[in-house]
Amino acid sequence: MIEILHSDRFLDDTPYQIYATLLDEGQYHCSIRTMYRILTEQHGNVKERRKHVQRPHYVKPELLATAPNEVWSWDITKLKGPVKWTYFNLYVIIDIFSRYVVGWMVAHREQDALARRLIEQSCLKQNIEPGQLTVHADRGPSMKSKVVAHLMADLGITKTHSRPHVSNDNPYSEAQFKTLKYCPQFPDRFGSIQDSRNFCHPFFNWYNKEHRHSGIALMTPEQVHYGMTQQVYHQRAEVLQQAFNKNPNRFKYKIPIPELPPKAAWINKPSSENIRV
Repeated sequence: MIEILHSDRFLDDTPYQIYATLLDEGQYHCSIRTMYRILTEQHGNVKERRKHVQRPHYVKPELLATAPNEVWSWDITKLKGPVKWTYFNLYVIIDIFSRYVVGWMVAHREQDALARRLIEQSCLKQNIEPGQLTVHADRGPSMKSKVVAHLMADLGITKTHSRPHVSNDNPYSEAQFKTLKYCPQFPDRFGSIQDSRNFCHPFFNWYNKEHRHSGIALMTPEQVHYGMTQQVYHQRAEVLQQAFNKNPNRFKYKIPIPELPPKAAWINKPSSENIRV
């Protein structure tokens, strides 16, 4: 049977073809299943011969920030214009440790030159030193452009990208956009690009300075970004201590303690490692 399967006549045929051909010629040696078993178990000659798409392997980004201005995440979202199929592009850069929006811009189009300008201006405002910062983004055209890559190389910034079609690789930007679009004042459409800018300016001012963020112990991004965490913590602890002194029974005689923001912010924290920060 091995000689028949490996013969020049049947070399490129499947066991189904060989079985039917031999049967039509009045020969029966074994079943189709037996042919497959012989080829698989004894010679390992069964394999997929058709060509398949060979997709590149993308490494899961694992980024850690233990202080402000260590890891930024940036993305672009669409804001609906005055009529159907018209949009404005909102660029936002957020610090993943403090949730502070370090830069934003509304433009008519998505363009690498505009992204370069926003990143460069944000780095200047935050006094970023070479080797200090990692900037994470998805795989949009502007994010992967050579213009942006050259800028980051010049500034000594490490850049990383999300895996294709994996929104969880850029969670901080996605969550920030959700906060923006679920804002009660967020309109269904903007009448003009100036209208969208007039909305975004007070929104991001509120987001940075007034919004008590649940991910950072209900402190504002500005407080965490600019090192006011301990001051806020002690002030809250004092208020809770006074409330406890007035009525200990209300707290079951246990002094309430305010929360502190997490000591680290991760994008894809490794599950197999116990990392202490």
